[in-house]
Amino acid sequence: MNKPIETSRTAEEFLKGLWRENPVFVAVLGMCPVLAVTNTAINSLAMGLATLFVLIFSSLLVSTFRNVIPKQVRITAFIIIIATFVTVVDFALAALAPDIHKELGAFIALIVVNCLILGRQEAFASKNPIGLALADATGMGLGFVFALFCLGALREILGSGTLFNFPLFGEGFEPWVIMILPPGGFFTLGFLLLFINWLQNRRQKQQTASMN
Repeated sequence: MNKPIETSRTAEEFLKGLWRENPVFVAVLGMCPVLAVTNTAINSLAMGLATLFVLIFSSLLVSTFRNVIPKQVRITAFIIIIATFVTVVDFALAALAPDIHKELGAFIALIVVNCLILGRQEAFASKNPIGLALADATGMGLGFVFALFCLGALREILGSGTLFNFPLFGEGFEPWVIMILPPGGFFTLGFLLLFINWLQNRRQKQQTASMN
């Protein structure tokens, strides 16, 4: 009797992070890596996947030991757990993809203080069973990956005329150099947020019109 309800709740927790509560486009969290490393699609994807890995496995441990960790030291414990998996990601990237590791630089270590990850541990994983915690972490993490990839792809296409270093335009294309510079991150994020807000307002007006 309760299984369909639990499945529905798990699916809801997973899907909310993809769009309705997207950590970047809706909650506007983790802006440091969003603006700093999204100058290319590959860097954006690497940072997004690294964050996804840390978020999933830290949520797994926090949820598993939620009744064991004393409330007085829960934030400290969460940070230690997060830092452990960030170290794993850091060493793995350094060994398997040294060029990407060099490009991302200190921003890999800064995943430890990403408010998205710590926030999900405090607000959700520490208060819910493992299944829901993993669904929430996976949805939020994939939403973060999607947002970073959108920014990185747009900035690389406009700023370099390439996608994953593959040329998209002819020799006559003049790259918008500003798009791969820091101001390009602000411009791209601003335009994407404007577009998403327009979509949401349009959807609300359509729903209101259909009800009337």
